[in-house]
Amino acid sequence: MSDVTPIRTPAENALIAAFPAARKSLPGNAHVIALREAAFNRFEAKGLPHRRVEEWKYTDLRTALRDALPLADALNVADAAALAQSDSCLSSGDAFAELDAHRVVIVNGHFVPSLSSVNAQGVTVNDLAEALSTGAGIDALGTMAKADDSALALNAAFMQGGVVIDIAKGASVDKPIYLRFIVMGQEARAIYPRVLVTVGEGAAVTLIEAHQGGDGIAYQTNAVVEIKAGAKSHIQHIRLNAHGDAAIDLSSLGTDLGEAAEFKSMNFVMRPALARHQVFARFSGEHIKLDVSGAALLKGKQHADSTLYVDHAMPHGESRELFKHVIDDEAVGVFQGKIVVQPIAQKTDGRMMSQAILLSDDATMYNKPELEIFADDVACGHGATCGALDDDLLFYLRARGLPKPEAEALMLAAFIGEALEKIENDSVREALEAQTQAWLLARAVK
Repeated sequence: MSDVTPIRTPAENALIAAFPAARKSLPGNAHVIALREAAFNRFEAKGLPHRRVEEWKYTDLRTALRDALPLADALNVADAAALAQSDSCLSSGDAFAELDAHRVVIVNGHFVPSLSSVNAQGVTVNDLAEALSTGAGIDALGTMAKADDSALALNAAFMQGGVVIDIAKGASVDKPIYLRFIVMGQEARAIYPRVLVTVGEGAAVTLIEAHQGGDGIAYQTNAVVEIKAGAKSHIQHIRLNAHGDAAIDLSSLGTDLGEAAEFKSMNFVMRPALARHQVFARFSGEHIKLDVSGAALLKGKQHADSTLYVDHAMPHGESRELFKHVIDDEAVGVFQGKIVVQPIAQKTDGRMMSQAILLSDDATMYNKPELEIFADDVACGHGATCGALDDDLLFYLRARGLPKPEAEALMLAAFIGEALEKIENDSVREALEAQTQAWLLARAVK
């Protein structure tokens, strides 16, 4: 019997053709070159994910990704500084401009030291491109997420740059570390940044990401952040997706959690045409606490997918997941969450909830929460709700003098606010509340 040759899309063919030329210029020592080759081989064998791949059932990337764009070049220091400071070519200003934070700026997938400023005891920040060439500090690279995922494989094959952050044992970072990812230029390009964070035993840090680019430019981003959390560490992670309105954005967060670690992560989605955020969390010690949440404000024909995989691989773990979607017009929201409890993971406590409000008859929400439990002494549950605004409550507010747009905005702000309340830093929470109010105001006056 002859081998079956899969039919590839133009984008898949272009990606396969681009790798041999790109790998000559991409940074990496012999180990990294082997890692890239292995990742590319996985992608070549599987291709872009589509609806018959269970984890991508509701986000058909093979159909959505019609072209494979050329890799973005690094801007020179002067151009990067001028563009990043002006913000004139971006879809929105810097949501965290007033935040007192250590700043790390990544433009078109490349670290820009001249725009960055980190001066905290116990914290080191290095250029990932240099680390890939020397091999320094990247032992954990590629170990904290599912290697067989096509989006992760593409990032591993084409990763250009980013940063390696090390938080020393026992360090308590005085201010948040703010990673600002900016896409510059008028030509659509593909960008593959990567961030590797190692948090030492007993250390505490707040990490903030903001991603943005220009409207009307169909650029493609595929970003990966890996966080290795040491025993008894405390980590708060917040991500704002404010990419341009024509962008396709894939993002993955992988974390390995040590004994008694506490990890909170929140993803806030607003603007891109298509966004998929994946979370892969592994419990590698006992008495771990994990809290993963998300909020999405969608309109037009946006598509936003939140997918997570939580692996309770040790006893006495606790996980909480809460995702909120507000969907207007013809937009589509997706939530896929899987909690896996391994046979050894007795005394696991896992709770997962997805809630969506549909503001239009054409709005769509897909929910697929899952539990796979192989232990017998656990307390796990999941749920999903999907519906319109409460007519009785809306009537109550309007009867007290509030116009309908203001009454709806008040109810929607309270709905999203339940997810935002999980953010411990007041300035960060208030900045995202302001983003929510701006979205609601724009909807009220349209």
